[in-house]
Amino acid sequence: MYNRKRFATKYSLFVICYLLFVICSNAVRAQSVAYYPWNGLLAISTKPTRAVWADARFQTNTLFGSLSTELLAFANVKQTETTQFYAGGGVRFNFVGKLAGQTSRLVEGYLLGVGTRLKPFKEHRNVQIAFELAPFVEHNFKSGILKSNFGVVYVFK
Repeated sequence: MYNRKRFATKYSLFVICYLLFVICSNAVRAQSVAYYPWNGLLAISTKPTRAVWADARFQTNTLFGSLSTELLAFANVKQTETTQFYAGGGVRFNFVGKLAGQTSRLVEGYLLGVGTRLKPFKEHRNVQIAFELAPFVEHNFKSGILKSNFGVVYVFK
């Protein structure tokens, strides 16, 4: 049967998430994009050469079942001409799962991250290779995993 109240709640949550996404994307203006193929993550970041930068990651290896989104903040620990070391943390959300009624929680959990970006091509320093270790803990802090990310990054000039 059609449940009007449930539909209104889902629709309202969708509209709020969409508006936040539009506002944030216009305010941030992506400065780099990364793809982590083994984890199926697409990342869009603010300028990663700044002391502190933000990163939004979207899961791409699922249709709608667990379309997780990670919002992270990183701080650069050390930068050289060919390497960048950083650390930070963030929150993993599941907007689609919440909208579809597959999960009762919007927040799936929390993660920390340490990583490095290598710039192996002298002529093309904006093409980078990223490696990260990211411990993840569920929202209730009862279990977690150690994730690793390995991918390719392109930094816009």
